[in-house]
Amino acid sequence: MQRRVRIAASVGLHARPAALLAKAAAEQPVPVTIAKVVDGAAGDPVDASSILGLMTLNAQHGDEVELTADSEAVLDELVALLEQDLDEVPA
Repeated sequence: MQRRVRIAASVGLHARPAALLAKAAAEQPVPVTIAKVVDGAAGDPVDASSILGLMTLNAQHGDEVELTADSEAVLDELVALLEQDLDEVPA
């Protein structure tokens, strides 16, 4: 299953937002991958639980990403997370 979402974090998936997403992905019962969407096509996916992998996407505020997992509930949770400005979420 796949779901696309725009990055709401004002700094994109950099440092703190990447760490929050990686932590949330690592806590899921199924593997999750994420890929940056460019010109309507998803690029190479990376492990969503890897901070380094997330940062290599160079996903900026407003960029579209595609999440893939074998669970609608997992996708719902992670999409909801990415729709927040993760740089503003209290630790």
